[in-house]
Amino acid sequence: MAAVVRPPEFRVIDLLHLGRERVIGCWKVEDVLIDPGPASCLATLLDALGDARPRALLLTHIHLDHAGASGSLVERWPDLEVYVHERGAPHLMDPTKLLESARRLYGEDMERLWGEVLPVPVENVRILRGGEQLLNGAFDVAYTPGHASHHVAYMHDGTAFVGDAAGVRISPQTLTIPPAPPPDIDVEAWHDSIERLRGWRPERVAMTHFGSAEDVEAQLAEVSERLDNWAALARTEDMDTFAATVIEEIERGAGAELRPAYRQAAPPEQTYAGLRRYWDKQSQPDDQAPAEASTHAGRSPRPGGFGSAGGGGSGEVS
Repeated sequence: MAAVVRPPEFRVIDLLHLGRERVIGCWKVEDVLIDPGPASCLATLLDALGDARPRALLLTHIHLDHAGASGSLVERWPDLEVYVHERGAPHLMDPTKLLESARRLYGEDMERLWGEVLPVPVENVRILRGGEQLLNGAFDVAYTPGHASHHVAYMHDGTAFVGDAAGVRISPQTLTIPPAPPPDIDVEAWHDSIERLRGWRPERVAMTHFGSAEDVEAQLAEVSERLDNWAALARTEDMDTFAATVIEEIERGAGAELRPAYRQAAPPEQTYAGLRRYWDKQSQPDDQAPAEASTHAGRSPRPGGFGSAGGGGSGEVS
């Protein structure tokens, strides 16, 4: 009798951030989690996992809505491997500067929004630079900066797990918007990353915010065009005008039930702040640009190369 071949498990876990559906999702591919989300949603994630025990976390970047639960998951499963770009790794191991920066942005809402963020021990961290093949060749890695200087994407069996690089699109809507919070938005690098995603020729893209879509080219074209439009708007207008325009686009492009999810996943005021900082940095000489936190740590984590190491970058992240 022929063996029954079980299809691989592939699903998104809705983390119900602040009780709202379809804002933040953690992707589960067999025993791998991609972007486990914030620590404030840890109980929801664990409940959805049940008895399942992941062997690896693949982080697209270390922003708290994507990676804040990583330390708590390693505390629960001490042999869990955590893959992250080299620019983000030091802040994963010692999140002090990351949390200080976040507190300046969120103030008293920090714990309610993101929960308790624990460090990830150095021995659990696997460094990425872009170009690697992970977990016996199951996942390809691309370095995709723009939204963050340490952003990566993962390709698995025709699906590109893109974090924020392909924008916020709350499935089943088609509206796609670029989330652009401070501190290190880079419009040119983001366009290069979109081209890198195109080069993979994925059958679908899987977003953290939220779900998946198969009209890949249309989505990439839309996020690219809107990134340029919003960057130009932020260069010439004040925050109130910018936010009103963004809200109008969301009202026009998304159904009423999902408009709050768009605004929660990508607050217009944060996008304005990120794009304004981008323009401020463009207008300053290199030696006067806003300082960014060094990523150099006292101990080096183990490299994550299960295959060939590729390009990427080293340096700094805010």
